[in-house]
Amino acid sequence: MKKLLVILFLLLSTIAFSQTIDCKDNDLCVVEFNASFNEDNKTIWLNKLTDCGIKRISIDKGDWKKKFKIFAVPTIIIFNGEEVERFSPTIMMIVDATQEDVQDAIDAILMESF
Repeated sequence: MKKLLVILFLLLSTIAFSQTIDCKDNDLCVVEFNASFNEDNKTIWLNKLTDCGIKRISIDKGDWKKKFKIFAVPTIIIFNGEEVERFSPTIMMIVDATQEDVQDAIDAILMESF
């Protein structure tokens, strides 16, 4: 019975914490914060970005809104150990930044490290 409870606890904790920003301190990572009610407005080109990690996080659960000061969705944040660039949505709840805008920001961050 104890083994079953331990397994159940591990399973539940894995599910509860599966939405993490897995960026290591020096990794360049682009994170889109969105909510289930706005799923139709997710950034469709996010996975086409290069030279960075990509993560999508739903703010429906957890303290993402408070921790990263997400006031509207979708919000795209570029992390390089810490937040270095933010792209906020319009009043229509879409990001008006283009793939080129975000890629240019990524490239500039990478160039600064040389």
